[in-house]
Amino acid sequence: MSGRAIEGVIADMAGSSALPRRNGELVFSAPWESRAFGVAVSLCQEGVYEWDDFRSLLIDEIAAHEPEDGEHYYQRWFASLERLLLDREVVTEAELTARYAEFEADVEAEHGHEHEHDHTDERRST
Repeated sequence: MSGRAIEGVIADMAGSSALPRRNGELVFSAPWESRAFGVAVSLCQEGVYEWDDFRSLLIDEIAAHEPEDGEHYYQRWFASLERLLLDREVVTEAELTARYAEFEADVEAEHGHEHEHDHTDERRST
């Protein structure tokens, strides 16, 4: 799907799968949310999957976690993307686990210390 075509499909998403917006602009509460959004769009544009396949998983994921106030929308988005990529065998569970470990190490290095709380919930919530 071309860039312009996917933009139209995303703009037309309605109901529970509609993207969070404020004054018509997309709203991201944390940098990982915009990255997850960009990855999903880019992979669709590259032909890895059809947007409707992703959207269907997103709707199911949101429905499985309702009622929510929308605060965790991108956690649902990320879980849907992860599930789709695993189902399509684009990545393996082992590859995801290794990448999450790398991410956690990077976060700890940014903070300058090791600590007890877990940042994995910030990008992976299933």
